[in-house]
Amino acid sequence: MANDIVVVGSMNVDITMRAPGFPEPGETLRASNVTLGPGGKGLNQAIAAARLGARVCMVGSVGDDALAEVALRAAMDAGVDTSHVACAKDATTGTASIVVDESSGENAIVVAGGANGLLSPAHVQTAEDMFRNAKVLLVQLEAPDETVDAALDMATQHGLTKILDPAPFRVLSDDILRKVDVLTPNQSEASRLVGFDVTDTQSAVRASRSLLSRVNGNVVITLGVFGCLWASASGEMHFEAQLVESVDSTGAGDAFNGALAQAIASDCSMIDALTQAVTAGTLSTLGHGAAPSMPTRSEVDSLIDR
Repeated sequence: MANDIVVVGSMNVDITMRAPGFPEPGETLRASNVTLGPGGKGLNQAIAAARLGARVCMVGSVGDDALAEVALRAAMDAGVDTSHVACAKDATTGTASIVVDESSGENAIVVAGGANGLLSPAHVQTAEDMFRNAKVLLVQLEAPDETVDAALDMATQHGLTKILDPAPFRVLSDDILRKVDVLTPNQSEASRLVGFDVTDTQSAVRASRSLLSRVNGNVVITLGVFGCLWASASGEMHFEAQLVESVDSTGAGDAFNGALAQAIASDCSMIDALTQAVTAGTLSTLGHGAAPSMPTRSEVDSLIDR
């Protein structure tokens, strides 16, 4: 069956603890709640897009351990095609330890990549049939550089729109950036890409103009509770986020990217696509955890129409 979106990226299991704050070095805090669930930027974004109605194929790698079932089951329950998820022998499934500050909903994350580091260009090659009829590639940086590069090349070959979420941050060559149609850094990532602090809409405009010279079309800088800033050759536009009482910001960027990919695959304009993406990101902060908080189509439409 043809799919709309190919997601090439990480599949993790998240261990999330809610605490009264973030521990200082040497300090022990008591968590009020602990959960075990699916995560990883690739899997989160695949689930986000699927919940909004996209047909999604996941290209990823899990270990041959008990945690793999947690990630695979979550993907399948959301309707994501996992036929191109490899099981790496003698490897552990990627794991993230997440502390959520109960007072603000902000989070701090430590990730062990595990089997994600074994996702190779060969895995991308074996999934070529998935690229052939898709519309959008969505890729992040929790896979090796050469695998990201191979995915971008495969998507170029088959005419897909290529979205790169440059997270977690690492230095990217101009060769890779030139292959990207939509680059979606957050403020921190944008700051490191351009070499100055992106702290507000004005500095985001400066950063986006700098980045536009390095990518193939669009730069979208996400601004948390302030929405996002979109820049293209035609100029810049700020999309505001609706105010809500956030309880957990984990996965908000993944909800944004998954929704953006789904809307572009549905042939929406960038204005409509970014309106939906900001709304999805906002809604994801109302629930606990990453993948479990990805909103549905009806939830996104209801908040936009409110």
